Amino acid sequence: MADELVHLEIGDDGVAVVTLDRPKVNALNGELLAQLHEIASRLTDDPPGAVVVTGGRRVFAAGADISEFGGPAEAREIGAAFHRTLDAVAAIPRMVIAAVNGYALGGGCELSMACDLRFAASDAVFGQPEVLLGLIPGGGGTQRLPRLVGPARAKELVMSGRNVDAVEAHRIGLVDRLIDPDEVLEVARTEAAAYARGALQAQALSKKAIDAGIQLPLAEALGIELEAFEAVFHTEDSRIGVQSFLAQGPGRAEFTGR
Repeated sequence: MADELVHLEIGDDGVAVVTLDRPKVNALNGELLAQLHEIASRLTDDPPGAVVVTGGRRVFAAGADISEFGGPAEAREIGAAFHRTLDAVAAIPRMVIAAVNGYALGGGCELSMACDLRFAASDAVFGQPEVLLGLIPGGGGTQRLPRLVGPARAKELVMSGRNVDAVEAHRIGLVDRLIDPDEVLEVARTEAAAYARGALQAQALSKKAIDAGIQLPLAEALGIELEAFEAVFHTEDSRIGVQSFLAQGPGRAEFTGR
């Protein structure tokens, strides 16, 4: 039996908490990635209300397990495993929040970027330091980072390999909220629970439209939105929301998630 390197807990509030647990620094080896992929696939097939991805109090994830590196053939295999796993995390049809304490470097930073939001401790540290080993990011860093912070800043961070403290990460758009280190997981879970009480089908369609549309020319992307806009009217929550608005005004609907 392989060690359980990723834990899944789904609470009564509908929030699934996914916790990396590979001491000492949550290095992302092949087995951890396989377990994370299996959990992400499970959460896609049977979605909870929302998801929080977290690591340790001192380290979110310090990157790939360098001991598994070899030559070009191994690099392709490792990169494919990262892409497959982080794409599965990104595809979960619910709000996914990364709760980051400590270091999120290399593959750890890439994992945080595969989530929809990043809540970080005020003393957290982010970075893509692969160039310092003569390498480049292989888990999506060259693609997800510029989509968050812009291409020029992404080039500077990737090609220098420097670390970014939480304050700078927040300023450039890599982090969405700065939180006291002792409260990161609690705040992320509270925020996730609020999403879990919302119109889940509308959230899923919104996420799908945004993620698919950002890759396309505007005219094509608007077509994706139109399809999603039509589809949401088949949901029970749309009927509940419209009727509640007409009767009571906005913000009072109690959704079923269907």
